[in-house]
Amino acid sequence: MRIADVLRSKGNWVATVRPEASITDLLAGLAEHNVGAMVVAGEGGIEGIVSERDVVRQLHEHGPALLERPVSEIMTRVVATCTPRDSVDDLSVLMTQRRVRHVPVLEDGRLAGIVSIGDVVKTRMEELEATQQQLAAYIAQG
Repeated sequence: MRIADVLRSKGNWVATVRPEASITDLLAGLAEHNVGAMVVAGEGGIEGIVSERDVVRQLHEHGPALLERPVSEIMTRVVATCTPRDSVDDLSVLMTQRRVRHVPVLEDGRLAGIVSIGDVVKTRMEELEATQQQLAAYIAQG
């Protein structure tokens, strides 16, 4: 299965935040959209990605004053990405190797969606269920 298939099923909407937005604004966006990460998008495109985990770790280190700082101070600048043509298998490997849970999808350098580890697990479960049904039908045919 390809990433394009995952996006066709889940949609291609992506929650984004500006790099100059405060971390308080980021948290509001995460809660409003019920997502675990947001792509940091500036004038030139993707500048980074920031997750709930990033906020928690930095909040522990810097305390409540962190909430007024800009997202650009805590975002991950080197972003793991994929394309719609990549396979879900390849994305699973990328996520495991890079230890990331959210991967923006780029098509021709433009943001085309985002895939989470939950999307990958859901896809795997659907594939396993389809295989099980095919095997059960094969056995029933005798």
